[in-house]
Amino acid sequence: MKEIENIELTFLSLDDYQELKEAMIESYANLSNAYWSEKHIKSLIDRFPEGQVVIKINNEIAGCALSIIVNYSKFDDQHTYKEVTGNYTFKTHTGDGDILYGIDVFIKPEFRGLRLGRRLYDYRKELCERLNLKGIVFGGRIPNYYKYSDKLSPKEYIDKVKRKEIHDPVFNFQISNDFHPAKILKNYLEGDKDSNDYAVLLEWDNLYYEKQNKKPSITKKVVRLGLIQWQMRPYKHLDELLQQAEYFIDAVSGYRSDFALFPEFFNAPLMAENNHLHEPQAIRELAKHTAVIVQKFSELAISYNINIISGSMPEILNDRLYNVGYLCKRDGSVERYEKLHVTPDEAKVWGMEGGSKIRVFDTDCGKIGILICYDVEFPELSRILAEEGMDILFVPFLTDTQNGYSRVRNCAQARAIENECYVAIAGSVGNLPKVHNMDIQFAQSMVFTPCDFAFPVNGIKAEATPNTEMILIADVDIDLLRELNQFGSVRNLKDRRTDLFELKKRE
Repeated sequence: MKEIENIELTFLSLDDYQELKEAMIESYANLSNAYWSEKHIKSLIDRFPEGQVVIKINNEIAGCALSIIVNYSKFDDQHTYKEVTGNYTFKTHTGDGDILYGIDVFIKPEFRGLRLGRRLYDYRKELCERLNLKGIVFGGRIPNYYKYSDKLSPKEYIDKVKRKEIHDPVFNFQISNDFHPAKILKNYLEGDKDSNDYAVLLEWDNLYYEKQNKKPSITKKVVRLGLIQWQMRPYKHLDELLQQAEYFIDAVSGYRSDFALFPEFFNAPLMAENNHLHEPQAIRELAKHTAVIVQKFSELAISYNINIISGSMPEILNDRLYNVGYLCKRDGSVERYEKLHVTPDEAKVWGMEGGSKIRVFDTDCGKIGILICYDVEFPELSRILAEEGMDILFVPFLTDTQNGYSRVRNCAQARAIENECYVAIAGSVGNLPKVHNMDIQFAQSMVFTPCDFAFPVNGIKAEATPNTEMILIADVDIDLLRELNQFGSVRNLKDRRTDLFELKKRE
């Protein structure tokens, strides 16, 4: 190996052809006539110059990657190399295609071991993302299969390679670069005797692919959260409470937040006027305000251009008392969510019952989930929401003691890690001396993230000052979740042993 003075990744030029030919012959010593003619290379460069790149070390070609764009729906999954290249004419290339198809990748033997192949693949991935293609596909050789073909099927061979029982340098390299096998291809590449005429269809999915939509729409990738750490204080009437709520909505909207999150039972101060009643009667009187609050929040969501998560409020439905909240979207629509697990105190003191519906909500910032306080302590709920595509979990809560708060906080942070999502929690502070069953509130509103290199090392994106009335603003990047799901140090969603267990939601 010569001393390396420079490494350069550059577009392939026709002037490179003679050197390229020699490099291919050296790289494919076990294949006869394993090089492209000059007319083939010229055709590739003319049709798709961005897809043809070489790596040069000290100005000498060390490796090469060739590719085209195809409309993949025109090919059967059992296609051959000859078919996908249009009988080696590359007329199958089209700028209107949806898949970047790999034609060739090689590294000269003397330069192997320098991770140059990874550089070529990284370029392909960046090109795929930049061109908004669905992914990368190619037929991967399995050049050591001929040694085992008399006793192993291609599938058995691949399984053993994946388990590191057999070494296959080409297939191992593809797997290490995040490509996953889709199926076995028979008679894919003419003359590939080492692979016994087999290949593996390998795929890489572009996480950032966006299907073209004729309708004007925007789904935000960086979402700004506005958490309201609400001070419990006496209010003379409903209008005064709504005035305070609008003040906070105005504040977080002023920072262009996409969501405003209120705590659980933020309207509890209005029970003071009914403190002479028994607790079950007092909270049912409070429930009479819920419809008015939801209507007002819906109007504020539109006028302040923000999605409002109303925390929670008591609501009577068919003479039964529930703890519910509403998602008031800035497009004017309103959706309802329920607390599924009421605490023993809620059931004993108020006669409250748990709801029955769990679902994700579609918003202009992607899919979100909402769990009220105690619900976040049941990991099955958030796992179901994650399986339905949730990116952000909102948790309005109300806790009176620090140990109660710690349960909510620690469980919420666990949900962020195990479900590869963001979790925002918002609670109330202060006290209500003239409201039975409310006592003192303890809260520290927070935004949690998964724990990996792209996120804060402690998994905390932002945190409010404990027990202080304030707002908390935090930006969360949805694309980072996509990268984590595919390439994270650990992948909690993908690595679940679904062959051993499963979680189902009852319809």
